[in-house]
Amino acid sequence: MKEIVLTLLGGLVLFLYAVTSLSDVIRKVTAKKPKKWLLHFTKNTFTAIFTGTIITILLDSSSVVIIITIVLVNSGLLTFRQAMGIVMGANIGTTISSQIIALDVAKYSPILLMIGMAFLLITQKEHLKRYGQLFIYFGMLFFGLFIMETAIAPLKQDPLFHQWMAAMDDPITGSITGAVVTLIIQSSSATVGMAILLVKKGAITLIGGVAIMLGAELGTCSDTLLATINGSRQGIKTGLFHLLFNFISIVICLLLFYPFVRFVEWISGDLPLEQTLANAHFLFNFLGVLVFVWFLPLFEKGLNKMIPEKPVSEVKETLPELEE
Repeated sequence: MKEIVLTLLGGLVLFLYAVTSLSDVIRKVTAKKPKKWLLHFTKNTFTAIFTGTIITILLDSSSVVIIITIVLVNSGLLTFRQAMGIVMGANIGTTISSQIIALDVAKYSPILLMIGMAFLLITQKEHLKRYGQLFIYFGMLFFGLFIMETAIAPLKQDPLFHQWMAAMDDPITGSITGAVVTLIIQSSSATVGMAILLVKKGAITLIGGVAIMLGAELGTCSDTLLATINGSRQGIKTGLFHLLFNFISIVICLLLFYPFVRFVEWISGDLPLEQTLANAHFLFNFLGVLVFVWFLPLFEKGLNKMIPEKPVSEVKETLPELEE
């Protein structure tokens, strides 16, 4: 058991390191383009949602996109209304990583690692070396998943592990577990990725996987809320909107949990369970945006009332009175 746990933790650490490093390298490769795109392609709510989706797919991190958005809002370059669209788009964009994980690309990770190493060994140009780093970190990410998948397989036979995983079939328990795990490891992608692997190996049911995914959506709000500390009131409202958007979407989904799972199964047809869970991740976020987008003026008005802007005080210069 000790070897299994250590192997699982090793795969998780490798995955988390690759996710963090990948975001950093992508930002270096794209330079200041994400900020420019956020500023130029957010003229209305729908373009803001689309832009948030695309940039999140490119950067492979919704948290990074939302934190950049909060920074731009704090500096006054983006309005709160534009930020709300970007936040919703980021939630859709982050589901693409789930689709990739579900495609079982982990077995091809050595190929990506070899391509990346070839780039680093052959070229002397800095920008080409960064592309090599991209391949290496993608390879490390998938190899970390492969290690976790290998470690999970024997755990299916452990009664204690089986009992714990069976508890995930309760939507509330599964959601709390997903939220706590995401708070600890600070990566919703890793939490959802592990849920996909557990479903794939038959360690948990689709119901348990969906519940964990919902919890991960709540846990991911922690780092964006931290980014609002000492920020402007517009930035604080952006972080709160992210929390409210995710929390209300989760509550609605929990109320309609079993119909939602049946709908996902119907949409997915004969696809493997891991791909069905990835589809659930996408549908949850897409349908949440589809519903919320019509109520954005209401949320904007409510948050503006809850956290009003500081009144601009008029400074009056008082002249000293002359003594007669």
